[in-house]
This record gives sequence, C-alpha cells and structure tokens, in this order.
Amino acid sequence: MKNKYNHFLDQTKSFVLLFIRLILAYGFLNPAMMKLQDIDSIAEWFQSINIPMPVLSAYLATSTEVLGVILLTLGLFTRFIGIPLIITMIVAIFSVHLENGFEAGNNGIEIPLYYIVMLLVLLANGSGKISVDHLLEMKNLNKINRENVDAI
Repeated sequence: MKNKYNHFLDQTKSFVLLFIRLILAYGFLNPAMMKLQDIDSIAEWFQSINIPMPVLSAYLATSTEVLGVILLTLGLFTRFIGIPLIITMIVAIFSVHLENGFEAGNNGIEIPLYYIVMLLVLLANGSGKISVDHLLEMKNLNKINRENVDAI
C-alpha cells in the first residue's frame, strides 16, 4: 500500500510543480504589465518610498517580473529566475507590505510571503517533468549516453 501511495505522489509531483509555476506566473503578470506600461511612474513611486536608485530599481523589478512570467510559464531556468524573484518579493515586503501587517486585504505581507514559499518549493524541486528544463535535461542525458556508448 505504501509503495502505491508513494508512486502516486511521485506521479503527481510534476503536475503540482506545473500548477505552482503557472500560479506564480499569473500572479506576477499583472504587476509586470503595469510596470511596463508606465515605468516612469514606478521609478517616481520607488523614489517616494526611498528605494535606492529608483530608476534602475524600477527597471530591474520590471525585467525580473516579466522574465519571471515567461520563464515560469515555460518551466525554463526555473531555479535561476527564482532567486531574483525572491529578492524582489523581499524588497516588496520590507518597502511596502510590512507596515500593513499580514493580511492581504490590508496590502500586508501575505501574498509576497506565499510567493516566496512557492518559489522556494521550485528552488528545492526544480520545474518538474512538464517543463522545458526537463526536456533540456533529457536531451543532455541522451547526448551523454550516446557519447558513453560511442566510447565503448
């Protein structure tokens, strides 16, 4: 019974990781698009809340979120993009959300904290089998296997 249960969980892992990636991508989509539409206003807002180098920071946050949407959706370089997205969420927590408490309804830390937790899951587990990362991994394994066979 235990083996069947573990096998079932192993089989669902990639679907869970896909779901996490798509939820995160969707969550970052609207903020990324809003930033893209008016980057100058974002830089001014960053300056008003004392974020250092507000213009550079606005472009970094925007490019990180846009790239995050694309890469998370594809499951490409998922672990790589997770790190700057986590940093972006930490900055958001300390510069905007912390003073509002925990509740999402009060613009608190709840949503960015959940994003960090989901990104940590992806850092620990990768993007799963339903991803471009997995396809690239399989291609590399096949290449290595062919090279090993040719060496024999």
